[in-house]
Parts: sequence; structure tokens; C-alpha cells
Amino acid sequence: MVISYEDLRMYAYSNDRLINGPVRGAVVEFTGLNGTAMRDSDSDFAVQLAQQNIAYLFPYINPWAWMNKAAVKLTDAVIRTLYSRYRLDDTLPLVSVGGSMGGQCALVYCRYAALTPSACAANCPVCDLPFHYTERRDLPRTFLSAFGEYDMPLEDALRSASPLHLADEMPSIPYFIVHCEEDKAVSKAAHSDRLVKALSKRHQVTYLTVPGRGHCDLTPEARENYNEFILSAFGG
Repeated sequence: MVISYEDLRMYAYSNDRLINGPVRGAVVEFTGLNGTAMRDSDSDFAVQLAQQNIAYLFPYINPWAWMNKAAVKLTDAVIRTLYSRYRLDDTLPLVSVGGSMGGQCALVYCRYAALTPSACAANCPVCDLPFHYTERRDLPRTFLSAFGEYDMPLEDALRSASPLHLADEMPSIPYFIVHCEEDKAVSKAAHSDRLVKALSKRHQVTYLTVPGRGHCDLTPEARENYNEFILSAFGG
């Protein structure tokens, strides 16, 4: 899949037009489940990154993608478009981030990306796809949408995009995982607790839990820690 720079904004939001100076690397953020918006304004974080000469990409993957093969291909394409436009070296930092399904996407993308991210931050991520299939009644249709055309049993397809089941195959990069203790949509115990235990056997993992907050609802302090981890990949 090849996307021209002129067409980039049909497939992703990018803050690159806000950057003045050499681009130092990129952050790619993934949508949560049901996210369909094409961004027509610059978020505070996108502006903050641009002020530090860091590109920010938000690929418009399928809102029920669960980081399937098509989502990986689209993300690879928009990253390559940006890197080609600015003649960026592949050794520059690339950070994969997201919340909920987006957190699952951020983690799984690290495993399958054409250009392996140098760090990953995930907020209340879905980590066990086979379990999540049973966790809420609105989810099975989304998994069938994402993986129904795979040439394998659905259970195997779910495992192929399940961070917990990919833990032994994940790249050796720093991971930051945060999960809110009152999360009713994605069980902290069933997802992040188990993934952190599995990842920590081989990788550098920072795990932050947030008391009294629901799904992806970070406190200002937790959000600051999350953003600081992302920025640390760029040296500050």
C-alpha cells in the first residue's frame, strides 16, 4: 500500500504542518473502539509535540480493526509517507500509543510494524482478545468484522492480535502501561495485570494504576506521567 503525501490526510491526521525545524521522530496514536472521526483540529498534545519538532500521526483505521492485517498495512503506509516526505532516518524514535482498543493496537503494532517502534504507551489496553470476546455482548460482532476473513479459526485469529498471547514475541523496547482501577469496560485484572506480569519477564515495563477512575479516565498526574514517558523516547 502506497499513499502519496497529497492524500495523507484522507488516511490520517498529521501535525507535521505545525513543525518548524528538523523532525525528530514520530508518535503514532490509535483510536479506541468505534472511533470514526477524521480530525479537523489540532489537539493540545499534537501542538505540544509539534513545538518539540515531533510528528504526530493518527491513522484512520477501521473503528472495529483490533489491529488486524489491514490496520497494520494502513499504519505502515502513513508512517512511510511521512518519513519519505521529510527524508527521516528509520533510526529516529517512533512511539506507539493508544487507549482501550487503541492500547491493544499500540501494543500489537509493535509486533507487526514494518518499522518497529522504539517505545509503547498503552492506557487501559485490551490485552486478552479471546477473553474480551466474552467480556461484553457488544464485542463479538466487532471481532468477527476484524478477523472473520482470516484463513484460520476465529480463536486463532484473536490470539494473533492479542498482546497477552504475543508477549513472548514482543520487541525489546520500553513499555508504559496504565490502567484505571475502576475500569468496568476492560478488566484491569484480566488484561493489564496479566500482560505486565508476562511482559516483565523479558522487557522493561512501567506499570501505573489509577485509583478511583473508570475506563481510560486518567488523573492529571497520571496523564502527565503518560506523556512524560512518550517524550522520554525523544530525550526529554
